[in-house]
Amino acid sequence: MPIPRNYLEKLYAGVLGKCIGIRIGAPVEPTVWTYERIRKTYGEISSYVRDYRLFAADDDFNGPAFFIRALVDYGKDGDITAADIGKAFLNYTREEKGFHWWGGYGRSTEHTAYLNLASGMEAPESGSMATNGAAIAEQIGGQIFVDTWGLVFPADVGKAAYYGGMAASVSHDGNGLYGGRFIAAAISRAFETDDVAAILDAAQSVIPADSEYARVVRAVIEFHRGNPSDFRACMDYLTAGFGYDRYPGVCHIIPNAGVCILSLLYGEGDLSRTVEIATMCGWDTDCNAGNVGTIIGVAGGLEGVADRYRLPMNDFFACSSIAGSLNIVDLPTFSKQMALLGLRFNHESGTETEAEKSDRAGLEAYLEASTGYRELHFDFTLSGSTHGFRTDSNALTLKNVRLESGGALEILVDRLPRGSGSGVFFKPFYRREDFDDERYSPAFSPLVHPGQTMKMRVNCERWGGSPLAVIPYARETHGKRILEGAAFELAPGIWTDIEYVLPDTDGASIDEIGIKVEVLTDERCLGKIFIKDFSVTGKARYAVDFAKQRAEFATITPGVANRGFWNLEGDSLLGMSVGRAEFYAGNYYSRDIRFSTTVTPLAGDGHGILFRAKGAMMGYAVVLASPGRIAFLRNDHGLAVVEEKPFAWHAGGTYVLAVEAVGQRLRVSAGGSAIFDIVDGSFGNGMYGFCRTRRGRCLFGRIEVEELSEGR
Repeated sequence: MPIPRNYLEKLYAGVLGKCIGIRIGAPVEPTVWTYERIRKTYGEISSYVRDYRLFAADDDFNGPAFFIRALVDYGKDGDITAADIGKAFLNYTREEKGFHWWGGYGRSTEHTAYLNLASGMEAPESGSMATNGAAIAEQIGGQIFVDTWGLVFPADVGKAAYYGGMAASVSHDGNGLYGGRFIAAAISRAFETDDVAAILDAAQSVIPADSEYARVVRAVIEFHRGNPSDFRACMDYLTAGFGYDRYPGVCHIIPNAGVCILSLLYGEGDLSRTVEIATMCGWDTDCNAGNVGTIIGVAGGLEGVADRYRLPMNDFFACSSIAGSLNIVDLPTFSKQMALLGLRFNHESGTETEAEKSDRAGLEAYLEASTGYRELHFDFTLSGSTHGFRTDSNALTLKNVRLESGGALEILVDRLPRGSGSGVFFKPFYRREDFDDERYSPAFSPLVHPGQTMKMRVNCERWGGSPLAVIPYARETHGKRILEGAAFELAPGIWTDIEYVLPDTDGASIDEIGIKVEVLTDERCLGKIFIKDFSVTGKARYAVDFAKQRAEFATITPGVANRGFWNLEGDSLLGMSVGRAEFYAGNYYSRDIRFSTTVTPLAGDGHGILFRAKGAMMGYAVVLASPGRIAFLRNDHGLAVVEEKPFAWHAGGTYVLAVEAVGQRLRVSAGGSAIFDIVDGSFGNGMYGFCRTRRGRCLFGRIEVEELSEGR
């Protein structure tokens, strides 16, 4: 299919719409917030009903962000199955922590499907009515996690519906599955038109006309024809004919599908009004506002995204997967990654003109060059984008601007005094203190580390007052120490290239990187600074000192605990389990590394380290297995022993385990002696960390990490 014009911009607007809908609806999601109570408390909603320093993770974004990764992990041949999406579900979900609602088997649809999958059942059986019954199969989750399938298959309603339904089938069936097809199709069609009626017509075409889902869609459309201006009258009609009392389970899809149609129609193509109406209607507010936010976000483009909703988000959203570095979501970068997926899985067709082929090739080349994975690349090209930059001073104001040389971050300097230490920075790591709540337990691993190089181009306009200088810096999160580089005096109208190698932090994580703005005389400055082409690249070399970590978000910084019990004990990390348990750290996209740590078994066996772990279901491990043995394991949706050797270890002893993984060459030493030298190309990147494979208890010590170049 030809890729729509402005594909990236529309996709980004859809992502913003999704996040706005989630954020406006989340505070009134609990069932105590009835339609009547929302109306009495907030009346006509026209802004966020709650201010957040930072909004924590939400299942409505976790699902779209991570189930789509089945295309990345299993779509090498250009196609995937429901079983593949089920694998992604298991791989990225932190068991019984965050990600989605863990409401119990037979009560929470996603919890039920997860346990089905974990028991060895494959999708779509894991979500079928035959397995779980109609009530579980037809809850709302069938449609709230499918937005990205519409985003990566733009203007291809049939394909979007196919994959949206397939994704829904992992945990849902019947009307739950139809909801996945309907929402994905609506998003796909929105790339071609902003006509809500046309979008709804396309979405209706991909579900059975005799389904209950189709019936509620038709009923709301018909009511709107006769009552086009009063959404509350429509809500009364919907409650009477399709209310929660008529359907089983905690959060059935049909009443909420009705709210989605209602808000789309009465919102009349206005993103703000659409998500406001979806929120005012109650029921599953963040789910409904999130879905319609994506649809109208795509349809209206960036011009339709109001600043009052966009600016507080500041291009940041948190997730709560098993991979801590993937949980820090920079929305422009995420949108670029989704667009690149869209280009790769929507192959050129014979109907494309030469101009369309050229546009596709140009966009793909741009995305390949500017989309960050292991590295950060922020070009501020997308209109209004900030990439999450912020300031700690009311004398500095940030916004996106378009210059002749491209996009940039503009910093208004408004009578800044000397010695203020004012910063403009990006946060590559987050702590519990940054958030107002713990929705869905996000957990993070840093995006950047000591040894990497921060680069940017900086310019200024000076309208009056003192000359300006900027000082590149990083902040380590344990003691909040500011680590500064050399100052760069700015000459108005001239771009200054700034480079700064992120300094050693002695085992602490970096949670801010950016510049300090300084005036050079006692005269206050008035003017502007511009930043463009911001990046963090290169190989890292750093340590993780557990004496400088904290217990937060049901894990230990700077990683993500999955299963078992993990806690700090002195300057070590304690791991305890009756079976499999893991602690994941490092960047998901790290490739060639050398790392070492100490392992002190206290009881039992199965004490080990992880590397190139791509989630709970993929990666390598080396474990002190049964007494006197050490084993190299491959986890490819199930642990398998690659090689096992004698190694004398005992409870209470401390052993240094070290790994060097370069390309397909995987070398392991234990206690200073080479143990394994294995060639295996199953996994080319992933996190490192610790694991437990059997009953026992163990201490893990300081981690030393060095990223390598292949061939070293």
